[in-house]
Amino acid sequence: MELSELSLSHFRNYDQTDLHFQSGINVFLGENAQGKTNLLESIYALALARSHRTKTDKDLIQWGQKEAKIAGRIKNRFGQTPLSLSWSAKGKQARVNHLDQSRLSTYIGQLNVILFAPEDLDLVKGAPTVRRRFIDIEFGQMNKLYLQQSSQYKKILKDRNAYLKAWAQGGQRDQIFLDVLTEQLIDVASQIILARQKFLIKLEAQANQIHQEVASQKEVLTLHYQTAIPVEEGMQKDQVQEALSLVFEKNADREKRQGTTLAGTHRDDFIIDVNQANVAVFGSQGQQRTAALALKLGEIELMHQETGEYPVLLLDDVLSELDANRQTHLLMAIQDKVQTFITAPSLTEVARQLIKEPKIFIVKAGHVQVEE
Repeated sequence: MELSELSLSHFRNYDQTDLHFQSGINVFLGENAQGKTNLLESIYALALARSHRTKTDKDLIQWGQKEAKIAGRIKNRFGQTPLSLSWSAKGKQARVNHLDQSRLSTYIGQLNVILFAPEDLDLVKGAPTVRRRFIDIEFGQMNKLYLQQSSQYKKILKDRNAYLKAWAQGGQRDQIFLDVLTEQLIDVASQIILARQKFLIKLEAQANQIHQEVASQKEVLTLHYQTAIPVEEGMQKDQVQEALSLVFEKNADREKRQGTTLAGTHRDDFIIDVNQANVAVFGSQGQQRTAALALKLGEIELMHQETGEYPVLLLDDVLSELDANRQTHLLMAIQDKVQTFITAPSLTEVARQLIKEPKIFIVKAGHVQVEE
């Protein structure tokens, strides 16, 4: 899979920009605050219908304008497909092949991307919400059913929390209605738990292989899923539902007092171990960075395995954060395999030695020129 063309109209600091990319490595060079990351953000948004930098869509619209638009053309084994995404006072509009998409779940997955930025090192040592977001974004691109279930779960959770809050404050108290919401939440949560467990097992296999290569076969990486119940490989949905039901029964009185849902997939996490020790707690900074790199590169292989297509890789000023050994493994892993977009003030010596014929774009104050 690759992105061959990109057009921006009133997006961030870009007035009107039309770019053509090569299938290999594309590099955006420029000083800070010139718009390099905005270009990667536009590709990410074109894929996932949302920014990775802001939750407020109006931030994406150029100052003084009323509408912003991103358009692109993707190529995969099935042919070429035009995509577009626009933001205005009317809201967000996504199109595939020039046809409006009423649901974002039918849009997401047309273009699969993996973003690796310096803050992704927090994937290892950051809060559980960082790792949940990682699972939901990456697995959601590979599996539309999971994306739908995740959206459904959030809606039921919002309704249930609102009802529990009202209960705690002395409002309406209908046990039957609360039981219905609980059953609905458990039903969807059980499907999400099983899907996440399978995803992490597959990701571990890919990431561990890469981790061992970077660590010279001296370290083993394992992933351990943490949810409200003990989960074992091969568990069935009814077993998960039964176990979750017991947890909710145990928490019932506390939830009514505290006015919130105390268990569920919105509180899940996964632990990254290296040689059977939690690398976030006991690992060196080098080990933590190797683990983060292995997870990101493992994603690439897993996405290819699950979808039949390699994703587009976005590297936002990340090379400078990696030492020469990790830079080498990263660049060798993607060379001639994954279309890649790199932002940097300048290319590192390792990158210049390893990247074969990159297409270089010079970015300055929202204007882009191809380096001759």
